[in-house]
Amino acid sequence: MFAIIEDGNRQIRVEEGDTVRVDFRGDAEPGAAVSFDRVLLANAGADSVVGRPLIDGATVDAEIVDPLTKGKKLEVQKFRRRKNSRTFTGHRQKYTQVRITGINVPGLDKAASASAAEAD
Repeated sequence: MFAIIEDGNRQIRVEEGDTVRVDFRGDAEPGAAVSFDRVLLANAGADSVVGRPLIDGATVDAEIVDPLTKGKKLEVQKFRRRKNSRTFTGHRQKYTQVRITGINVPGLDKAASASAAEAD
């Protein structure tokens, strides 16, 4: 079972047990619970639910693994020819790393457990 969630301006495909980087949360502590309620799509094998734009009542639960993770360094250089003008700056984006603990979609988990029971 997987879901596509929206965090900030990014859409992230997550499964239970995945570790993903999301936007930085300054008040985060390791082991704290986080819930994402902006679920765009959920799929459980043969059955799927597509939100228009969001799925009502769907949540993705997660646990904070590392409150501060840094992305790779981006280097920005401005150069104006023949002016003896050079500017060099850098930027390193901050992220929070979370582990997905559960995907809760009303109506979808019943269909997923029923299809798993039929497969046995």
